Amino acid sequence: MNYESQIIVKTKTPNDLLKVFEPEKKDSKTKRSTYTINKQSGGLIFDIRAKDSVSLRATLNSITKLLTVYEKLI
Repeated sequence: MNYESQIIVKTKTPNDLLKVFEPEKKDSKTKRSTYTINKQSGGLIFDIRAKDSVSLRATLNSITKLLTVYEKLI
């Protein structure tokens, strides 16, 4: 099965949030899941694609953990 998910983050500082994810994005290349980050006015959109539910969950957890850290810092 193939899975797709999208996380939309609304923030006044999308460039700052994008900088937080730059190191993570470089290390996130796997054969089982990938994600892209698209900047839009007022936030970011994370498009996640995974080949199985376990890798989908791992990718979602990775993204949300960094979002939690960013949220606590601001």
